[in-house]
Amino acid sequence: MNLSSQGIGFISTRFSGTDGVSLETEKWATVLQRMGHNCFYFAGECDRDPNISHVVEEAFYRHPEIDKLNQQAYSGSWEVTHEARQAHPEIKKLHKDFFSMYIRPPQMTQRINEIKEHLKAELYKFAHRFDLEILIIENAVTIPLNLPLGLAITEFIAETGFPTIAHHHDFYWERQRFQVNCVRDYLATAFPPNLPSIRHVVINTLQSQQIALRCGLASRVIPNVMDFDSPPIASDSYTQTVRSDFDIQPGEYFFLQPTRVIQRKEIEHAIEFVKRLELPAKLIISHASGDEGDEYEQRVREYADLLNVPVRFESDQVQDERGTTKDGKRIYTLGDVYPHADLVTYPSAIEGFGNAFLEAAYYRRPILVNNYSIYEVDIKPKGFRAIWFDGYITHNTLAMAKQILGNPQQAQEWAEINYQLAKRYFSYTVLEHRLHSLVADCLGYQV
Repeated sequence: MNLSSQGIGFISTRFSGTDGVSLETEKWATVLQRMGHNCFYFAGECDRDPNISHVVEEAFYRHPEIDKLNQQAYSGSWEVTHEARQAHPEIKKLHKDFFSMYIRPPQMTQRINEIKEHLKAELYKFAHRFDLEILIIENAVTIPLNLPLGLAITEFIAETGFPTIAHHHDFYWERQRFQVNCVRDYLATAFPPNLPSIRHVVINTLQSQQIALRCGLASRVIPNVMDFDSPPIASDSYTQTVRSDFDIQPGEYFFLQPTRVIQRKEIEHAIEFVKRLELPAKLIISHASGDEGDEYEQRVREYADLLNVPVRFESDQVQDERGTTKDGKRIYTLGDVYPHADLVTYPSAIEGFGNAFLEAAYYRRPILVNNYSIYEVDIKPKGFRAIWFDGYITHNTLAMAKQILGNPQQAQEWAEINYQLAKRYFSYTVLEHRLHSLVADCLGYQV
């Protein structure tokens, strides 16, 4: 059976930067290209080769019009409906106050449909331009951050019967901000859609259970992966200044928090951990707040000051590529930084899977991890070794950390166990086997 040289179109709101969806898409594309397929991209923001990309501004979830629609859809505000009521006197007598937060302004419905039709037309152009055979939807019919795009994708697939893989990362029911909304009908239609030509893929076992329970949809579990078949390249002379650039003094421990500064990462636990460990250490946070505002970052700074814990925010010096900042400092990649960390902190309360955990295993670093649900169900039972806590830092957590930090041989043994387990369960080879089966199914072959 020859499945090579298929045109595969990835669709999402953004393929750019270091967010989880963009990173996992790049991994899937790498493996699919290794299998002989050609990959193309449709998005509102895209850093891929323009020759294989189809960029439509309205597909980006932070496009001004999409941003406005999201504010209306998930505001949970009485004011939104009141404003609509004033603008549309014809619905005044029909309006019921006790459902105000769930009522959608008529002009919002109209604008969603207008943008949806525009995006759907662009999807037709995308499929024709690159002679596509299969679509892979990356989270765009999963989390409803661009309602017109999700609806456009759903209608396009319904109208064409296009073989489609819907790769789900974060469902709306997993995020509190989407629970009160005025777009329940759209969510039921397109997030996710129930169409015969769509194969649904989720990244953890709990999602597979929930999509079956809530939507009646069968799915396959394909976890996030890393290239464990190819060990990381050894540190070179460029990275010898990492610790000094981050002001890590001789005798100080370097604790790395390799995540964005957003509330569900619960970085306060890492700060408390450093305080209660009572060892000389600095906590280095590698990423910025991103698209979710800077209020939580301010909270983290204030909490660190309150506990007198040295925390450095180094997103300017940790980027996708090496280079130099405006003030002449070296820019490092995350891969440059990991090998120099004494411990990785990962205190998240909610994760779709856990890329930082895989990265710590890949770079053979000890890790402190909160016992978040996916870790407990899909990662921990496989035998991984970690310093862990269940919602709050305990004396046992601190004792375990001191034991690992003070015993390099045990830390090395744990690191090797974690690497080999990750290679068995979360490698590119595992992904290739599963994608081969999935692509064959989309094209009607028996594997």
